[in-house]
Amino acid sequence: MTSPFQPGQQTGATPGTPTNRRGPAALPTPPKGWPIGSYPTYAEAQRAVDYLSDQEFPVEHVTIVGVDLMQVERVTGKLSWPKVLGGGVLTGAWLGLFIGLILGFFSPSPWGALITGLVAGVFFGLITSAIPYAMARGTRDFSSTMQLVAGRYDVLCDPQSAERGRDLLARLKI
Repeated sequence: MTSPFQPGQQTGATPGTPTNRRGPAALPTPPKGWPIGSYPTYAEAQRAVDYLSDQEFPVEHVTIVGVDLMQVERVTGKLSWPKVLGGGVLTGAWLGLFIGLILGFFSPSPWGALITGLVAGVFFGLITSAIPYAMARGTRDFSSTMQLVAGRYDVLCDPQSAERGRDLLARLKI
């Protein structure tokens, strides 16, 4: 089961999630159902739904909902010109080696294609890393990762099956 908590993404394929067939501009419908369990982590909520599935419960009527959402940005380090350019060179070199390797299969001189891909990749990596950093003009001199985190995860179920689901989850030892 995939996490339904990606910003701006409709996951219509997640079991138990209501789908919206009105097109990409339509807002997703909020989840409906009665709470049958609440868990501090997504892994525990997922385990609860897996347990329900093992007990032959109709899990297509279940939805995991992240509650008290927070966007968390974790700062991973300070950026400088050497770090930005070094990262661009490494990323570009990997991309260039990959493209050079692919082109080398179809080229009469595979080493020439590999070296050309490497040089072009390094150049491309330098440009694509230097321009955004220069345009920021020192307003964002740090690297970070971003994630969406929930304070808790509620398991919701259709009202017809909620009582049975709650009874089954009461037996689960997490």
